Amino acid sequence: MQTIQASEFKARCLALMDQVAASGEILVVTKNGKPVAELHPYQGARASSPFGLHPGVRILGDIVSPVADEDWEALS
Repeated sequence: MQTIQASEFKARCLALMDQVAASGEILVVTKNGKPVAELHPYQGARASSPFGLHPGVRILGDIVSPVADEDWEALS
């Protein structure tokens, strides 16, 4: 992983983007010696999931109908 100061990144950003795309290597941009951003190669659009949920989440059962009183644990 390569690091570069923000001032140098600003001066060379187009060439650095080409370099990252070609090499696949991550570039960390620093400001005052502290990491502030990462530039990494684009990996394509992610598959969307329903309702913006994490891809590993599955919806089981009916999520639209009201819950019956006997099934609602918060009431007891």
